[in-house]
Order: sequence, then C-alpha cells, then structure tokens
Amino acid sequence: MKNIFFAYACVSFCMLSCISNPPEEKEPYQRWVGDISFDEKTDDPDFQLCYEEKYIRQYFNFSKGVQYKGEKPAIIRHFKENYKPVQSDQSGLLRIRFIVNCKGETDRFRLMGMNDEYQPMKFDSEISNQLLALTKKMEGWLPVEMDQMDNMTLDYYQYLIFKIHNGEIIEIMP
Repeated sequence: MKNIFFAYACVSFCMLSCISNPPEEKEPYQRWVGDISFDEKTDDPDFQLCYEEKYIRQYFNFSKGVQYKGEKPAIIRHFKENYKPVQSDQSGLLRIRFIVNCKGETDRFRLMGMNDEYQPMKFDSEISNQLLALTKKMEGWLPVEMDQMDNMTLDYYQYLIFKIHNGEIIEIMP
C-alpha cells in the first residue's frame, strides 16, 4: 500500500510539473516575410514600440495610403530639396523599410537594392547612405488609426522605394 501511494504521488507530481511549466518554444520563422527584428548593431535601443512585436501592422493591413504630413508631395519635396545627385552609372531600385511607432517615431531601417533586372545589387554608399540619412531625418510620419479598433493608433511598417538612374532619383514610391 505504501508503494502504491508513493508511485501515485510521483506520477501526480510529474504530471503537475509538466502542466505548470510547459516548455517554451521559440518560433523558428518570422511572423511575416520582411518582419524587422531588433539588431543591436544598427538599431536605436531607445526606440520603443507601443505594443508587442507581434502587433506591428504591415502596410497592407490598412488602406490609408502614405501616412506622412503633407502626404507624397511632401516626401518628394524633402528628397528633391536635400538629395545631391551622385556621379554614377548605377541604376535600379533602392528600398528602405522601417517601423513607425504609434507616436510617429521611426527606427529599424533596412535597405535593399536591385538592378534594372530585379537582381540584388549594392548601391554606391554615397547614394545609399545619403538616402538612408535623409529618410531618417523625415519627421512627419503620422500614426495610423484603425477605425475598427476605436481609432487606436498602431505601430506599422513603412517603406520608400527610390528609382535611381545614373545616381539620380527619378521616382519615389509608393
């Protein structure tokens, strides 16, 4: 009888241990392709999301267009007034993605370049560094409010794509 009680106590203890401390599993994949994880080498440790990482909205989660004070004309004007064309034979697309938090602050900037055949390419640092610096200086990003969520402001991903021809910006998208 004593052995049965001991065996019952051991099995119960093991079962309770498994239930109360389930093993933590780390998700091996990102939530969405293109999610930007914090990188201590490049990102500002003082930049704060308003919500958890899993609540950062992708640009396709809302259809409100570019949320920038003065909208796209203000973005074009910012780069037209500040970008200095670079003597270069490089042409293609340079995309800069980043996060805008619910206060309109930005960080976690990532660059990706491609040539006219949509093959990966690295732009001259004079072009890419200048565009990155100018993008970081933009201060008119607006929080996105979701009508379905009582106009709650959100953290979201934003991108700018620069079409470059011979070192000169010929178009900015979106």
